[in-house]
Amino acid sequence: MNKVAIKFGGMLVAMGIGACCLQGCADKEKIVWQTEAVARNSMSEMVSATGTVEPVTKVDVGTQVSGIIDKIYVDYNSIVKKGQLIAEMDKVTLQAELESQEAQLANAKAEYDYQQKNYSRSKVLFEKQLISDSDYESATYNYEKAKSAYEKSKADIVKVRQNLGYAVITSPIDGVVISREVEEGQTVAAGFETPTLFTIAKDLTEMQVIADVDEADIGEIREGQRVTFTVDAYRNDAFEGVVTQVRLEATVESNVVTYEVVISAPNPDLKLKPGFTATVSIYTLEKNNVLTIPPKALKFMPDQALAEANGIVLKPIHVDNSALQKTVWVKNGQTLEEKEVQTATATTSLLEITGGLAEGDEIVVAMEQSGKKAMGIPQPGEMESSPFMPKPPGQDKKGKK
Repeated sequence: MNKVAIKFGGMLVAMGIGACCLQGCADKEKIVWQTEAVARNSMSEMVSATGTVEPVTKVDVGTQVSGIIDKIYVDYNSIVKKGQLIAEMDKVTLQAELESQEAQLANAKAEYDYQQKNYSRSKVLFEKQLISDSDYESATYNYEKAKSAYEKSKADIVKVRQNLGYAVITSPIDGVVISREVEEGQTVAAGFETPTLFTIAKDLTEMQVIADVDEADIGEIREGQRVTFTVDAYRNDAFEGVVTQVRLEATVESNVVTYEVVISAPNPDLKLKPGFTATVSIYTLEKNNVLTIPPKALKFMPDQALAEANGIVLKPIHVDNSALQKTVWVKNGQTLEEKEVQTATATTSLLEITGGLAEGDEIVVAMEQSGKKAMGIPQPGEMESSPFMPKPPGQDKKGKK
């Protein structure tokens, strides 16, 4: 009796295992659809770069004469007005030059007046043939020479007076002193390049970012594009601006070509300081509330035999030019209908749809059999091995244990 029960139980177990196997096989043939609904989304793409925060208007104040800085009336962060006295140079030498030039001018004028009278007298005598030609020519020569010397002296004194005026250094604009390069008593030498004494920024509430954009991205940059950027001093703050200029001159450094992009940066709170390094994001694409689908939906093609085996009705359309026409498959219950779509902008994750679909349509992006690996994608541990690759320890080269 016990043996019969054991045999009967064994048969039941065997039948159960068989049924499970059959059920497992049925499960493996069941199709799992991966779908995405057509929805409205915001699309954006950006170009990243780094740049430097600078004042919009910045003026370097220098001097055109050499000498010693006598007095300085401003310092860093001083607010100045246009025409305000900010420094003076030692005027002793320049004043002495002016007095010397005034004396030379007086001497030249006296000589000029004398030679002019002598010439006038000689001219009258020559016309009456009372003096020789050589005497008249000598009088004419001396007069012209004295006249030239007098004119030169007048020009020299204008220059000396102007140099004396350059010793008084004033602010050319309303603004803030952001740099001071000299100290009182320091000697400055004016040569081919005017030495910079101060740097004055016109308005620190309006700043700009000079960003270096890689040549691979510069083609996407346009004036008017929105920009966000951050600075290390305020890591939790995001600043906004707009592209105002794309400069055409290229900068080459270590064989890397970049272009300067000027970005406006309103600074009402004066948080941004000249010289800050900015991490910039330039939005080259921004669209809101547009119909989108995943780009991979265009590549999906159902397995006709597998679909029909599972009772799925396929409704394909005739495609004249597969290179130009774009289609997707729309799932509606047990029906898959192919539809031609019109597209516009695309990003890595979204594709804008301008026609052919309605919001809420269920788009198929992939299909696979449940319980089986995805077609064409080997699972971990199931990768094909090369006969030339070494085997794991303990495994026979021919696959025998």
